[in-house]
Amino acid sequence: MGRPSQPLLSRAIIARAALELLNEEGPDALKMRSLADRLGVRGASLYHHVASKDDLLDAASELLNEEIDLGPLQDPQWRRGIAEYARGYRRVYLQHPHMIALVARRRVEADRALIGYDALLAALVGAGCTPAGAAEAAAALDYLVLGSALETFTAGFTRAPADYRPDYPALADSLESTGTRPGGLAGLDDRGFELGLRFLLDGLAAQLAQA
Repeated sequence: MGRPSQPLLSRAIIARAALELLNEEGPDALKMRSLADRLGVRGASLYHHVASKDDLLDAASELLNEEIDLGPLQDPQWRRGIAEYARGYRRVYLQHPHMIALVARRRVEADRALIGYDALLAALVGAGCTPAGAAEAAAALDYLVLGSALETFTAGFTRAPADYRPDYPALADSLESTGTRPGGLAGLDDRGFELGLRFLLDGLAAQLAQA
């Protein structure tokens, strides 16, 4: 019998399976044994490709960062480019929200992630930021993107807006009013992200104009 044309396992295959397991069952399910069962292999086989669970998270992070389009950061109109980059960055993590808590406080080691930060910082410096200012703006953008991908403001309010009245009249009024906007109440998370992004870019533009 000939050898299979594709390897049964690879670092990328294992990382993709880990992301699928996270999406379906959450962070508590991400165990090397569960991952081996999912892939139909012995646990020891995984360690030929990933050295540890930390290494597995690095591999999964690498896959996610490969999905983030860095092309918009080359846009000569820096504000438009950074806005499009931020939207794409958020879309990737909206598809894999459980990864945020797992990677948010870890060191940044994945090469693609480092390339991404380097490209963002270069775009900010190209827009007129000092290197220190670029770092602060990049941090603010990270907080906005990852925070908005992790938290859903809308899903926290499960009652009909009118049901919050009379005890919480301002909340009832706001939920009813935002429900009349394009996308309705379900679109509030996206509109909130866009508002935060606009505020961030407005503030950055004003700061650069003063400088």
